[in-house]
Amino acid sequence: MLSYILRRILATLPVMAIVALFVFSLLYIAPGDPAVVIAGDQASPEDVERIRQSLGLDRPFLIQFGDWVWRILHGDLGTSIFTNLPVSAMIGQRLGPTLSLMTVTLLLTIVVAVPLGVVAAWKAGSLVDRAIMAFAVFGFSLPVFVVGYMLAYIFALELEWLPVQGYTPLSEGFWPWLENLILPAIALGCVYIALVARITRAAMLEVLQQDYIRTARAKGLGQGGILFIHALKNAAVPIVTVIGIGIALLIGGAVVTESVFAIPGLGRLTVDAILRRDYPVIQGIVLLFSFVYVLVNLLIDVTYTLVDPRIRY
Repeated sequence: MLSYILRRILATLPVMAIVALFVFSLLYIAPGDPAVVIAGDQASPEDVERIRQSLGLDRPFLIQFGDWVWRILHGDLGTSIFTNLPVSAMIGQRLGPTLSLMTVTLLLTIVVAVPLGVVAAWKAGSLVDRAIMAFAVFGFSLPVFVVGYMLAYIFALELEWLPVQGYTPLSEGFWPWLENLILPAIALGCVYIALVARITRAAMLEVLQQDYIRTARAKGLGQGGILFIHALKNAAVPIVTVIGIGIALLIGGAVVTESVFAIPGLGRLTVDAILRRDYPVIQGIVLLFSFVYVLVNLLIDVTYTLVDPRIRY
């Protein structure tokens, strides 16, 4: 298993290299000159050229890329054009709210979607199954911002059960921290719950047709034990896969969700950086999100080796 993990780690290196090249190229792909943005509309051509030289934009592309990668390897993500703060420090300040939102959403998804998928497979073809799948289709079809605005209007503005926006750190109390994340987590998790529930149902339907399930029933095992111990364990591979891949949904959805609920996380930072064309911040955030996604896929591969030993070979 160790050799397989090492091979998978080595296989991620070219992927990260391509991602790094693309992220750095954003500076050239995006419209507008960063030097002009920094200098302002009233700056003279000499001022713009002076800023270009200070940023190193007058050097060849490959030299700029090599210097940027060297700084990245030493933990230097650059400096914000507008705030003049290190990008790593800005990301660190905004990381807590985004991690909190994604953690609550992930836990909510697992707690809700997996049992729904199991029940739908158990009651396949029944009214319960159709109702769950209708909910999954409905949840998968609605955009995150639509769900967010609906939840905010109903539960925050009309019923006044939960706060409509903002974020409270966990250090100030568990409930104040959680109540600010309930509506955003539901809005962000709707698509995720629908996806995981459908995959869980499909995987469970396949497993429930196996001979060892019929043998377990013949031995008199309870339905709950058959579903959640024998069947769910053997259906875990595709479920874990889609949960891991769904991290990309959380990353993309966090940008919209944090904007709707005014959560000061990486999503809001991304939107602000794009609007201001703060290229170093955009590069740092995209690189971080890409690294997280590659790391999650690596963890999924490692999980495969633990669940199914045949994959090691």
